[in-house]
Amino acid sequence: MAQDDPRTLVSTDWLARHLADPDLRILDASWHMPGSGRDARAEYEAAHVPGARFFDIDEISDHRSDLPHMAPPVEKFISRLRAMGVGDGHQVVIYDATGVFSAPRVWWLFRLMGKTDVAVLNGGLPRWLAEGHPVEDTPPVVRDRHMTVMRRNGLVRDVTQTARAAKLGDHTILDARAPERFRGEAAEPRPGLRAGHIPGARNLPYTELLTEDGRMKDPDALRAAFDAAGVAPGRPVITTCGSGITAAVLALGLARIGREDWSLYDGSWAEWGAYGDLPIETGAPR
Repeated sequence: MAQDDPRTLVSTDWLARHLADPDLRILDASWHMPGSGRDARAEYEAAHVPGARFFDIDEISDHRSDLPHMAPPVEKFISRLRAMGVGDGHQVVIYDATGVFSAPRVWWLFRLMGKTDVAVLNGGLPRWLAEGHPVEDTPPVVRDRHMTVMRRNGLVRDVTQTARAAKLGDHTILDARAPERFRGEAAEPRPGLRAGHIPGARNLPYTELLTEDGRMKDPDALRAAFDAAGVAPGRPVITTCGSGITAAVLALGLARIGREDWSLYDGSWAEWGAYGDLPIETGAPR
């Protein structure tokens, strides 16, 4: 199950062995759905993996956009990470308080910025705690570290590019939302959004890539899930979801099976569902 890969996914055992490495940087990227009543930063301050810094997904975003937590400008990403003492030459491990939920979003952001020595902690903080590993409530000592960034624009898609892909049918658009939301049978958690999905999209709820204990499945099981969802070999994939969080779980799963022909629609349904001039479909995939 472990199959540790410091560029995609590592186990709690791997992290425990490397916890004292001088060039390891750990990020708590916990994020909770609006209305959950949970405060990710407060939870971090109460208990986190030793040495972890808190990565605020909502703050380290593009505040020029009305959409939630869009990818930040390069300059903002660099300044925030340098302030956290994260930079060139570091191996980064990202976890969240759910298991594998919001951490892949930050993994994708690092990839977007050209950083590849970054992995998600499989099972996240719940598994770390369940196995009796230590936590602390004190902030780490931070020293500024230079960071070099080269944005990889091929890993992100905007609404125009996604609409073109939907019209041409030359990509698989893969939606990570729950089936009821995808089919338009359940209201969206953000007010004012239409119900349904991008025309021609396929549905693969991100939870289908996870085991019951919140870890990402092994590559063979991931391949089976993607195959069942209609993800064809050799056809580029655009992942999407409600606001670009769990779309990154699908992206991580694709990377785990060796697929590199994927990108993430950053605006996701928070954008598509808000504009009445964009077409939608309801019901199961055709």
